[in-house]
Amino acid sequence: MAIARAERLVNLVLCLLSTRQYLTAERIRSIVPGYSDAVTDEAFFRMFERDKTELRDLGVPLEIGRNMGVEGPDGYRIARRDYELGDIDLEPDEAAAVALAARLWDSPQLTGAAHGALIKLRAAGVDVDQDVHVAVEPKVRTSEPAFPPLLAAVQEGRVVEFDYRRPVPVEVRRRTVEPWGVVAWRGRWYLVGHDRDRRAPRCFRLSRIVGEVAALGKPGAVERPESVDLLSFVARSQPATQDVPTARLWVAKGRAQGVRRRARHVGEREFDGEVGDLLEIDLRFPDSAAGWIAGFGADVVVLEPELLAKTVREKLLGALRGAGVRA
Repeated sequence: MAIARAERLVNLVLCLLSTRQYLTAERIRSIVPGYSDAVTDEAFFRMFERDKTELRDLGVPLEIGRNMGVEGPDGYRIARRDYELGDIDLEPDEAAAVALAARLWDSPQLTGAAHGALIKLRAAGVDVDQDVHVAVEPKVRTSEPAFPPLLAAVQEGRVVEFDYRRPVPVEVRRRTVEPWGVVAWRGRWYLVGHDRDRRAPRCFRLSRIVGEVAALGKPGAVERPESVDLLSFVARSQPATQDVPTARLWVAKGRAQGVRRRARHVGEREFDGEVGDLLEIDLRFPDSAAGWIAGFGADVVVLEPELLAKTVREKLLGALRGAGVRA
C-alpha cells in the first residue's frame, strides 16, 4: 500500500473513531488530510469508495446512518465497542513483545496530520471523544535523539559514553555506562545500566543526554543481570514526592468537557469580551499537556504558566499554517 494512502486511511479511522456523530462524505473530505488531493468530486468519491472497501477488508466496522433531526445524505462513523478488541490471553513473552512494539511505534507524519484533523473536528462543532488517542496512538514517543544508538548498544551489548546534564546543580558530565535496557516510565524514556564512573547501577533520563552517544568496545561485552527489574529500578530512583505543577485555564461556557472532567472549577472570568469558567488543572504530564490543550482550539485559553500558554499558541498557529490558513 502506498504511504500516502496508508496515512489517509489512518487519518480516516481516527476521524471516524473520534466522533459520536455521523459524518457525511463531504464533511470527511474537508476534515481528513489526504482527500484534498482529489481535484474533482468524482475523483474524491472514487478515492473514498476504495478507502471504505479497504477498511472493511481490514475488519474495521463502518456504521452508516443519519444524525437525529438532520436531513441529508447518510454519514459514517466507527463505534468504539465494535472496533476495540476483546480480551486476549497472551503468554508472558508474547505480552512483552507486544508491549515493546507499542512503545517503539511512532510516526510524526501520521500523528501530526491526525492532530490537525482533531482540531478541525472540534472547530467544526463535532462532538469528539477525548480518549480516542488511547486506541490509536501510544502516549510514549521515541523522539529523543539518544534513543536509537542506546537501543542498538543494548541489543549489541556494547558500552556507551555520553554527556549528561544534571539539573541540580546544573552541570554536564561525561558518563561511561554498561547499558542494561531502555524503558519508558510515566511518559519518559530512561537508560538503566552500570555507571562505571560511580561504580554502581544508575538510570539516566534520555532527554538530559547532550550531544551524540558513542558506542565503545566489542559487541557482547555487556550482560544484563537477570535479577534486575528495569522498571522497578527506575521507579525507585525517582524522588519519593514530587510537586505537581498546575495550570490556570479559561474555558468557554458549556465547552471542552474533556478539560472540565480533569480540572477544578475556581470561578468565572471574562476573556476577550466573553465570560467563561476559570479552571485549575494538575500538569502530571507537562510534556504532552500543550498538544492536548491545543486540541480544544479557542474553547480553552491557558492563562498560567506563560511557557505553557506560549507553547499552546505555537501549536495552534502551526495547525493553521498546515491547513493553509494565514494567522
